[in-house]
Amino acid sequence: MKPVLLLLASLALASNAQALGLLDAYQLARRNDPAWQAAGAAREAGLEQRAIGRAALLPTLSWGYSHSRNQSQVSQGSQRQDRDYRSHAATLSLQQPLLDFDALARWRQGDAQAHQAQAQWQGQQQALRVRVVRLYSNALLAARRTQLSRERKHALGERLALNRSLFEDGVATRTDVLETEARLNLAVAEELEALDAQDSAARELQALLGQAPTQLQPLAEHIQLPALQPATFEAWQQLASSRNPELLARRRGLDVAEQEVQRQRAGHLPKLSLFASNRQSQSDSESSYQQAFDTNTVGLQLNVPLFASGGVSAATRQAASRLAQAQHELDGQALATFNNLRRHYNATRSGAARVHAYRLAAASAEAQLHATRRSQQGGERINLDVLDAEQQLYRARLELHEAQHGWLLASVELKAAAGVLDENDMRQVASHFRE
Repeated sequence: MKPVLLLLASLALASNAQALGLLDAYQLARRNDPAWQAAGAAREAGLEQRAIGRAALLPTLSWGYSHSRNQSQVSQGSQRQDRDYRSHAATLSLQQPLLDFDALARWRQGDAQAHQAQAQWQGQQQALRVRVVRLYSNALLAARRTQLSRERKHALGERLALNRSLFEDGVATRTDVLETEARLNLAVAEELEALDAQDSAARELQALLGQAPTQLQPLAEHIQLPALQPATFEAWQQLASSRNPELLARRRGLDVAEQEVQRQRAGHLPKLSLFASNRQSQSDSESSYQQAFDTNTVGLQLNVPLFASGGVSAATRQAASRLAQAQHELDGQALATFNNLRRHYNATRSGAARVHAYRLAAASAEAQLHATRRSQQGGERINLDVLDAEQQLYRARLELHEAQHGWLLASVELKAAAGVLDENDMRQVASHFRE
């Protein structure tokens, strides 16, 4: 007997070990989700814009070397001389911008682009957390729909067998059998539809995680519904205004557009730079034939643009138009963000009340089903009343699960819209799931 108990215990432990928790799914998504990996690469590329922009203000050092073979004929009066010689020159040059408005604008623009890339990456991080909770919840809810469909189909199958037996005994009518058969056929169709939805939800989760989860930790039957903090929508709106990653990225994009205007305007402004060079040459030209030179040069170089055929003015106007476009896009993003925030706020605030109401509805539907069955046995109710009561109980249980998952997802999306969804929130959400 003991070996059998040990075997059952080990199988139970193995089954529990296969259950994939929400945090485990989140870690798998961070390692395997292609969209998240692409976001990380885009962030690294964007951060390099800071170094690229700063490089325009720093000195540049270059070295050049040339080596050539020359053949020439030199005539002087009636005398002619053929020359066949080699020449070479090596130049080391250093240049440091002293006054360059274009380089200054590129430096500021690169810094804004780096901040924009960081904000976009934070937005992708928030989106990944929401996707993990949504797809994990969808997979569980789809499996729960399938389970409830099977339970209802099984109950209808038992009722059909009972009605057929009672019909053969002359107690039930042919109508009772036909009504139950119709409900059973509908339950079979609903189960097939639920199975298709379950397979689709499981595949979407698998694509996110990079592997097929064999078992998920289900949502607790009676999850705790904490009060919404902060309680007012205005407080959530202030959080979103200062911390929403999409708004932050749009604001940084506005800074980038402003610096682009300054960079294009710099096409009309002078440039001043310091340069120093060392040039070593031998037979570099006909005038320096068989002569070697070692020349050091230090000086200032001033470049004053006079006329650019209208190209600089057109580019400046174009950059100004794109700046206006970026401002309008920021305003539109703010409106969309606050609308989404309001929708998630309302769903979270009313979700707790909906869960409580559906709990009462499920309990009432179960009590009504028992009462209807007893009334049918007493001759006060008919078979159709029992079928309707069973359908109502099935619907109430399904809506209760949908309300619980809906509240959980709405609370996550609310924090993501405000830009405050972090690792601690993921752990708190994961606590609602149990083995």
